[in-house]
Amino acid sequence: MAPGLPPAMDRPHFIGIGGAGMSGIAKILAQRGAGVAGSDAKESATAEALRALGATVHIGHAAEHLADDASCVVVSSAIRQDNPELARAAELGIPVVHRSDALAALMTGLRPIAVAGTHGKTTTTSMLAVSLSALGLSPSYAIGGDLDAPGSNALHGEGEIFVAEADESDRSFHKYAPEVAIVLNVELDHHANYASMDEIYESFETFVDRVTPGGTLVISADHEGARELTRRVAGRDVRVVTYGESQDAGVRVLSVVPQGLKSEVTVVLDGEELTFTVSVPGRHYAHNAVAALAAGVALGIPAEELAPALAAYTGVKRRLQLKGEAAGVQVIDSYAHHPTEMTADLEAMRAAAGDSRILVVFQPHLFSRTQELGKEMGQALSLADASVVLDIYPAREDPIPGVTSELIIDAARAAGADVTPVHDKADVPSAIAGMAKPGDLVLTMGAGDVTDLGPHILDRLSN
Repeated sequence: MAPGLPPAMDRPHFIGIGGAGMSGIAKILAQRGAGVAGSDAKESATAEALRALGATVHIGHAAEHLADDASCVVVSSAIRQDNPELARAAELGIPVVHRSDALAALMTGLRPIAVAGTHGKTTTTSMLAVSLSALGLSPSYAIGGDLDAPGSNALHGEGEIFVAEADESDRSFHKYAPEVAIVLNVELDHHANYASMDEIYESFETFVDRVTPGGTLVISADHEGARELTRRVAGRDVRVVTYGESQDAGVRVLSVVPQGLKSEVTVVLDGEELTFTVSVPGRHYAHNAVAALAAGVALGIPAEELAPALAAYTGVKRRLQLKGEAAGVQVIDSYAHHPTEMTADLEAMRAAAGDSRILVVFQPHLFSRTQELGKEMGQALSLADASVVLDIYPAREDPIPGVTSELIIDAARAAGADVTPVHDKADVPSAIAGMAKPGDLVLTMGAGDVTDLGPHILDRLSN
């Protein structure tokens, strides 16, 4: 059922092949029989997984890593123009393809579901990938994170459905033409690329316009930004299915009942009540599952089959992922880096934790995001019992004068939070060991390399 290789992608070279989005496309191409090669800044489990699929992965960036007979060079928006492999491609006249164009090409001839929104994309895409797989539909998928099961961020399936995470950060989601589009929420983020909410709305409108004629938009009825987008796209040639707890939701959520680290969700769909289990905690994850349910139904999958299959989803790495337990303290990893995500994860953990204390190790991500949302990040940390705040993880950005973690720390303290600044990551395990007591939950939180601290914290607690 699935098509073969897109034109000119039989020998692709990926610059930054270890990235979440890039590696997924590389894996699918390798599984389709392409001669995949690429480079990345450092060794990783992802690099090893690609090599196991037959890809050639170089560590470090150098002109000689690019083979003269490469059919194209694939890049993401994070690749700088002075990259030596990019310069070599120009010398050789090798076409340069953006990651989003490569992904769009992989979807050609299939039935794509594209999952968009400021928050929750990875989780919702993963829920669809796992549940459709559990039903034996063998979907292809490309996700911005690794699943707990089956343990990959991408797969070339034999079925007709392709589920993809659609990234608005650089407007690359404008390249896709989905049969079903999901918009979970719409908020101002990615401040280096968007100057206002109007720009955000215009970008999402363009995404909705890319839905194939007669296709479906599944969109939140609760989130104000999503409701505004629904108003703006009225009259388009697209069927709109809303979901949520609002009275006017097309798929209405009647209840989300916490059951430890799971939730029982009851919805009304086509006039019928349906109850199913979501195997991760938190109201926001329950709503992600309802969005996935609505999208699958839009493709013709019976709700009574898809709903129980959604329980097969057990999580994505870094999305409230349990890293281990030592000395009676559980360490959990959270990818949350926007105030809305931070609040949602902390509220989910609060509901699941009962009387347990919640300690957070937070690493701000990007100077631009901290400049715009540092106050709100600090307010979110007030939901924890105590927090350690690290220096800003710069990722692709250069420093902005006057923008430091102190913006967050000051806001957190103003909100009554107990916050300790730690500038050296190596000092975090000892700091947490001095704070933690049996029964506590520790969250490592952020989109940077704070995730690496989990094992070190567990080792320190064990000793």
